[in-house]
Amino acid sequence: MLQVRDNDAEAFAELVRRYQNRVLNLLEHLVGRGHQRAEDLTQDVLMRVWRARATYKPGSKFSTWLFTITNNVASNARRSQARKPEVQVSSGPADSQAGPTLDEMAPAASGAMPVQRVDKMELQDVVRAAVDQLPDRQRLAVLLKSFESASYADIGEIMDLTPQAVKSLLSRARNNLRELLSPYVRQGQTEEAEDSESNGPPSTDQPNISTNTPTPS
Repeated sequence: MLQVRDNDAEAFAELVRRYQNRVLNLLEHLVGRGHQRAEDLTQDVLMRVWRARATYKPGSKFSTWLFTITNNVASNARRSQARKPEVQVSSGPADSQAGPTLDEMAPAASGAMPVQRVDKMELQDVVRAAVDQLPDRQRLAVLLKSFESASYADIGEIMDLTPQAVKSLLSRARNNLRELLSPYVRQGQTEEAEDSESNGPPSTDQPNISTNTPTPS
C-alpha cells in the first residue's frame, strides 16, 4: 500500500489481486447475495482505496483499513436501498446466485419437512443462511471473525467498538445462531436416534455441529 501511495499502478493491481475476492465475499453477505451488486460495490471499495492512497498512513493492518472502507460502503448501500420503494420483480437466470433462505430450508413448524431434503442440504449452506439472518452488526462481526480470523481489536477498529463490546456482540450473535440452527440439530439428533434403532449402536465418528465459530464459504 505504501507503493500504491506513491502512485504505483502495478502495486495497486497486486492489491486488487490479493484482496478483491475477500471484499466480495464480505459484501455478498453484508448487502445481500446478488452477485452483480456485490461485484459493483467491490469495485467501489477498490476505487476508494485508490482515491484515498495519498492520505494512507501505516499503522493498523492494511486489511483493517480496507474492511473499514468495505463496512462504510455496505452501510451506505443498505441505507440507499432502504430509501428506495420496494419493487417486485420476477426471478430470472441472473438471480440464480442467490441461495435459499433459512426460512425456505428450515423444517416446517409441524415437523412435516421431508427428511431426505434435510439430508441433502450442505451444512455450509445452512450456516451461511443463518449468518445472513443475523442483525447487520452481528453479521459483520461474525464474518470478520470467521472469514478473516480478525482479532477483537481489529474488529473493534473496523466497527468503531471497544474490544469488550466486540466480545459481547459476538456472544449475542452466537446465541442467535444457536437458536436459528437448533431445528437442524434436533433434526440430526432425531435421525441419529432412528438410525441407532434400525442399525444398532451409532458410530463414534459422527459429525459435530458447532455454532461457536461458523465458517460459511
